Amino acid sequence: MTFIYITLGISLIVNIFLIWYVIKLLRKFFFISAGMSDLFLIIKAFQVFTKSLYSMNSFNGEPIIEELVHKIKDVNEEMETFREIFEYTLDFELEEELDGAEEEA
Repeated sequence: MTFIYITLGISLIVNIFLIWYVIKLLRKFFFISAGMSDLFLIIKAFQVFTKSLYSMNSFNGEPIIEELVHKIKDVNEEMETFREIFEYTLDFELEEELDGAEEEA
């Protein structure tokens, strides 16, 4: 009979530890998710900025800025893969504004 109580006590302690650990992991996940979604939006805003800069008359045809636009596009495409993973903390309204600004540029 005491063996059952000892096993039940150990099981309870292990379960409490596992619940604490899962909560700790979820907090880290949401912190990383928020950081990644912010990074995604910053890169997208920078892409919109470089496209609008390149379309200006004084910078149109500048090879370095053109290469910068292509590099930023590559980085943004790579970030798209992470966007799907970390979409829970993404600011969709800001993303829609950036999409609209990108279409204008």
